[in-house]
Amino acid sequence: MKESLVENTLLSVPTASPPTLPTDSPTPHKLDNALVWLMAVTCGLVVANIYYNQPLLAAIGRTFRLSDSSASLVATATQIGYTLGMLFVVPLGDKLERKRMILIMLLGAAACMGLAAVAPSFGVLAGASVVLGIFSAVPQLLVPMAAHLAPEESRGRIVGRVMSGLLIGILLSRTLSGYVGLHLGWRAMFEIGAGLMLLLGVLLAWKLPTDQPTFTGSYASLMQSLLTLTREQAPLRRAALIGASLFAAFSVFWTTLTFYLESPPFNYGSDVVGFFGLIGAFGALAAPLAGKMADTRGTGYTITMGIVMALVAYLILGFAGVYIAGLVIGVILLDVGVQATHISNQSMVFSLVPEARSRLNTVYMTAYFIGGSLGSVLGGLAWVHGGWPGACALGGTLTAVALLASRRQA
Repeated sequence: MKESLVENTLLSVPTASPPTLPTDSPTPHKLDNALVWLMAVTCGLVVANIYYNQPLLAAIGRTFRLSDSSASLVATATQIGYTLGMLFVVPLGDKLERKRMILIMLLGAAACMGLAAVAPSFGVLAGASVVLGIFSAVPQLLVPMAAHLAPEESRGRIVGRVMSGLLIGILLSRTLSGYVGLHLGWRAMFEIGAGLMLLLGVLLAWKLPTDQPTFTGSYASLMQSLLTLTREQAPLRRAALIGASLFAAFSVFWTTLTFYLESPPFNYGSDVVGFFGLIGAFGALAAPLAGKMADTRGTGYTITMGIVMALVAYLILGFAGVYIAGLVIGVILLDVGVQATHISNQSMVFSLVPEARSRLNTVYMTAYFIGGSLGSVLGGLAWVHGGWPGACALGGTLTAVALLASRRQA
């Protein structure tokens, strides 16, 4: 009934060329394990573009003689770009051929990484970071593509595997960039990233199947349908609020951690900041278990449990964060909680209107990264004005907002 309501509403939008909703047509290509893993690795390496700069913020600030809060704007710029890419580019995956879009975006990301590597000023670096974020929205094209190509009986497992690659990429990116930043300098990380994008472009041009679109309406009608879906689907709005609040809390931690560990009493380098990304990656491995739990206990249960874990993590970080052991326990709980909630949220969102998965994903992930961008900005301000206690209080408050939102569906 919900699917018919949304479809009728979308078709009622006045346009020069009436939109046609995509349907789950028979899969023309075999989605073998090698292709699934290539999609997962691609998601991980491309989304890493957004997070390479976080362990390098202090070094970037020293290069351009900036304050900590000003340097943190690089992280914000990349996340804003990623949000713009999801909102204005990803919906085109329902209208244009996805493989061609993905290859063009990878080339654009490589060019932006190269520009960032030689940026003569902070303004050029910030501008390149925004555009890099736009081109790095590739995973949000690949995940719905995997859902479309996968057989019905194994769709959840395949999407979960692809998403695991994305989650691990988010976390391991900090480990890699922290190590490279310490030993080769922050510019080298962007040079390496540009090379990785070109390599992925070659592999995907060879292995990725074409995925012909079925939406025949105009770009305006495509974007209008995002508003219709948001208005008609209350669970989508709820998931968006939960995801945005929790990812904001997640970004507060990772934006301020580099400043915290490089200040007294720790005085560590960027490699140690990256090490915490490696610790968090082990937590992300629990994400597939969250999918299984959502199948047996329901997504509402898993979402609530994930948020509670994140809230406990911030309590530990706030009261025991002066010890490395407290930080380690806190980061594991935070990453497991955030990723479990995210996987369960997406599973629920994809089930709402199967023929509009790309646009449902756009609405949810746009809200998700708006939250992340705000978290980076607020985290930098919280660090400047309240130090580590202020950052933990902010992260805990944002997590509590997510918990209140989740209770509305209980």
